Amino acid sequence: MESTIDARAAAPAVRTWGISWPLAVGASAIVGSTAYGPGVMLRDADTYWHLAAARWMVEHGSVPTVDTFSHSMHGAPWTAFEWLSELVMLGAHQLGGWAGLVALSASCFGLVLALLMRFLLARMEPVHALLFTGLAAGMMLTHLLARPHVMAWVLLALWISALVNAAEARRRPPWWLLGVMVLWANMHGSFLLGLMLGFGMALEAVLAHPRGTRMAAAKPWMLFVALSMGAALLTPSGWGVLGHAIHIVRMKTALAVIGEWVSPNFQQGSPLELWLLLVLALALSGRVRLPWLRLVLVLGLVHLALKHQRNIAVLGLVSPFLVAAPFARQWYASGNPNRDAQALDRWFLALAAPARPAAIAVCVAATALFAAASMHLRPPAPAPMITPKAAIDAAVAAGAKGPVLNDYVFGGFLIHEGVPVFIDGRADMYGDAFLEKLVDALRLKDRKLFVEFLNEYRFGWTLLTPGTLANSVLDDLPGWRRVYADDTAVVHVRVDTVPAR
Repeated sequence: MESTIDARAAAPAVRTWGISWPLAVGASAIVGSTAYGPGVMLRDADTYWHLAAARWMVEHGSVPTVDTFSHSMHGAPWTAFEWLSELVMLGAHQLGGWAGLVALSASCFGLVLALLMRFLLARMEPVHALLFTGLAAGMMLTHLLARPHVMAWVLLALWISALVNAAEARRRPPWWLLGVMVLWANMHGSFLLGLMLGFGMALEAVLAHPRGTRMAAAKPWMLFVALSMGAALLTPSGWGVLGHAIHIVRMKTALAVIGEWVSPNFQQGSPLELWLLLVLALALSGRVRLPWLRLVLVLGLVHLALKHQRNIAVLGLVSPFLVAAPFARQWYASGNPNRDAQALDRWFLALAAPARPAAIAVCVAATALFAAASMHLRPPAPAPMITPKAAIDAAVAAGAKGPVLNDYVFGGFLIHEGVPVFIDGRADMYGDAFLEKLVDALRLKDRKLFVEFLNEYRFGWTLLTPGTLANSVLDDLPGWRRVYADDTAVVHVRVDTVPAR
């Protein structure tokens, strides 16, 4: 593909301190997320059980294959498919506590935006690249958490950028991407998306060649796709990693009740709504026309984002890689390729060039110091709504014994504290039938069934959120007593050994 960026961007007449837009964007993302985002990044209960799983792996020297964290599914088949990410998380936590985890997630976020910005600058003017990157950042912020998927974003950016570059240049895909796939499959289940994108870009690369040369062009791409699938199986569970990803997608109850899997709510403004409006405006104005294969890929990502709000971040990250070249070609074909650059100072365009090594070193050091100082002044900690420490202490003081009936949101912290749970974020292990039974019980679909549910599992105490309807039944149920309540959790303890009626 011919370069679409103005020649002055590749060799600017002015260099401003040797820095570049990717460096500035990445550093700003890290500084901003460490200064204002720790409470957001540590609001998810799954962070707790990921750390507990990594701690178990270090202690036992292996990846778990059965559940050891719950009392309801103890001994059931379960593999830590994200084991490599969890070990990285544990290492960051041991080095820097919660600040270490925040720094890890913020660094991944900043690196991804820097990679995206550099990719875009090779195709369009800086102002457009900044707009695309800013929109992507806003969509990714909706799922910026201290969890494995944030590390997978880096691998996704490397994967799609290398494939798009190869397809547009009509050359074979780089073989080092196979190593990326091995890492990805051991870090997060989104590697399946990578395989699908790989197949799509392979098809585009082959069809871009004249008919008589397509067979020769297809051979390296077919080999790459086959080896990528093989690389994805290089995990402790082998073929099981594919079955696990498919199993999650096929779950119905879990995808309907777990917050990050439900559809986005458009009653409130969201980055996805802005993205959809901008894309519609560009399409209807004729500013961008995608090749049919890339259109299919983008529509598929839109479908995933509309179905599960956690995929908004994936749409925001991947779509610029697919849209950049078609958008830039049509913009430059309009006859005014320099209109934006002429309206800006010379340094704006100059920052499109790669940063100097000395500037990179200074910027990295300054960013690290600023982030460290920010987190020292305001030490990050997990959100209170997922950390019912006072409630658990009150339960222990009240003599709570036996299995606990806990709310889904408290499962991670209980596991982290060594308390066997009834339910936690590993929905794939519990399954739809189990989740549906729990949801029906806590929502009081039938009071009698709720009492039978308490007796079936012989719960000794409960740890539920204040808004749970079951709390009102427990308040009046013979043999149960409320011993604690705050804005985070409500605790009831069984005070007799006779099953309630």
